[in-house]
Amino acid sequence: MINNEETTIDQMLRPQKWNEYIGQEKIKKHLKIMIEATNKRNEAMDHILLAGQAGLGKTTLAYLIAKELGGKIKITSGPALEKMGDVAAILTNLEPKDILFIDEAHRINRLIEEVLYPAMEMRKLHLIIGKGPSARNLTIDLPPFTLIAATTRENLLSHPLRSRFGAIFRLNYYDLNDIITILKRSAKILKIKITNEALNILAKASRATPRLANRLLKRSRDYALVNDTDIITEKEAEKTLELLEIDNLGLEPQDRKILEIIIHKFRGGPVGLKSLAAALNEDQGVIEDIYEPYLISLGFLQRTSAGRIVLPAAYKHLGIHKQGGLIE
Repeated sequence: MINNEETTIDQMLRPQKWNEYIGQEKIKKHLKIMIEATNKRNEAMDHILLAGQAGLGKTTLAYLIAKELGGKIKITSGPALEKMGDVAAILTNLEPKDILFIDEAHRINRLIEEVLYPAMEMRKLHLIIGKGPSARNLTIDLPPFTLIAATTRENLLSHPLRSRFGAIFRLNYYDLNDIITILKRSAKILKIKITNEALNILAKASRATPRLANRLLKRSRDYALVNDTDIITEKEAEKTLELLEIDNLGLEPQDRKILEIIIHKFRGGPVGLKSLAAALNEDQGVIEDIYEPYLISLGFLQRTSAGRIVLPAAYKHLGIHKQGGLIE
């Protein structure tokens, strides 16, 4: 069930202008040039692929692009496009300069991709009407539109689909100062009083991701309210993280469990993904998509041809000592 209040808050916190979108400066600079040139030519912009981990702002960028181009945005996802009729209905309802945003593009059915190829290249929709000997081909001209696709697994996109995007942008994790700036903006919108110390604590625990940073801010607000205080201080921030079992670097119980199992059960690695997933009783895709990228960015985990290896920084963070090849 969707929590309407949380959805409304998330919409409030979503940047509405370019200067409100913090971070990803190189990508924003490139997009601004593309948008300005497109508007001067008075045509539809090239199709765009946005790649990166969940919560880094891919959907927000799509909204901002649509707003700058003056078109409407239609939103769907790869898993939702199950039949040719699904994508045909969406494409035929587009108007000139509209934006079609497809989230989780790596999960688009291959048959659906075949429909998208001519739509992206020639703005034509090819359909087969009827079955058997009486079947006939129908071609529908589509208005000039821009397809923006978002994916957390760029490597799973088929080459034919990937090659049809005019620009590919890979969103990176945010630095600490950008996360603090985002939190300050969110706190102002939500009318939350928060100390600089609390901002710093929440920012460090946000996994360098704006979505999680805002989530931690909202939970800290809840804790402060229940404890009858009108300001989030260092104490409220630390207590919130303690309740959520998130440490000062943003590691959650499952993150620590992954590292500890590799250290204790596999002597620090290398260990294959299949063996690790079996030991954790977790799906391989979840480990690769959700947990590993952040652990790798922290320098806690390394992927090698032989498998996953836990690095010295992780031992130090977990307070585990390794001497002479033995784990203490």
